[in-house]
Amino acid sequence: DEMFNMSGWRDIVTSRLFIVGVVALLLGVWFARRLGKSVGVRATYDGPVPLGWTAVGVALVAFAVFTSLGGVIWNNLWWVFSVTTFATGLGLFIAVLTDRLRRGEAVAKALIFLPMAISMVGASVIWRFIYIFRPASEVQIGVANAVTTSLGFDPVAWLIRPPWNTFFLIIVLIWIQTGFAMVVLSAAIKAVPNELLEAAEIDGATQSESFWRITIPTIRSTIAVVVTTLIVVVMKVYDIVKVMTNGEFQTNVIANEMFDQAFRFTQAGRGSALATVLFLFIVPIMYVNIRRVRKEGAMR
Repeated sequence: DEMFNMSGWRDIVTSRLFIVGVVALLLGVWFARRLGKSVGVRATYDGPVPLGWTAVGVALVAFAVFTSLGGVIWNNLWWVFSVTTFATGLGLFIAVLTDRLRRGEAVAKALIFLPMAISMVGASVIWRFIYIFRPASEVQIGVANAVTTSLGFDPVAWLIRPPWNTFFLIIVLIWIQTGFAMVVLSAAIKAVPNELLEAAEIDGATQSESFWRITIPTIRSTIAVVVTTLIVVVMKVYDIVKVMTNGEFQTNVIANEMFDQAFRFTQAGRGSALATVLFLFIVPIMYVNIRRVRKEGAMR
């Protein structure tokens, strides 16, 4: 029976494919460096050999990871998309609004930035009390259900019902990181030369046209930095999930699964593999960002 256990065989095949994929990636990097030396650069993937090995490695690693951690990976991708989109968008929106305030700009920015001073665990505890659920026959002590019942609806188990419970967790990180995005983008907006905006106004451009055609292109590199930073923060998110749901009810993410496997279930090998997965997800993002920074430095 053990021999024909499909789950066991699937785990074995998946682990071997992951190892082969990592080896293929390393070979791709090695061939790229060898080819790069021959043409006078550090590394190049223009040739079919390094590109082929790298593509095979990425495909095998991706297949193995999604086979083993499909739901967890999708949760992480959902976190990345939602947090980077909403935190950056809200931060930019608030930065533009506060930049136009004549009075109270510092106070408004301080209030928005305040959640950044709270630890992830502290913020999770606060929001857990907001989402807390009690049966309809009991007094609701959570703000969300107090508002819901006051409007005549039944109390909602916000953290139990998938897939929306994942989004309710995501709101916590958006609340924390919006202040970071606002401060960085506000500084970038203030650095936009007034001469450009005045020239656009003389040419008859509206405020909206000046914003989209002058301000946004000027602060594009800053937006890229904010997005990159948020992606790295989101990929290693752990505290919020651990405190609020402990990864249950289909809310698990890679970092929490890594901790559980390594320390809760004492599976050091699986924990290390998950740490490697996190590393492989983050490295390409950092590589692209480093290349962009070097390119901008060379242009200056």
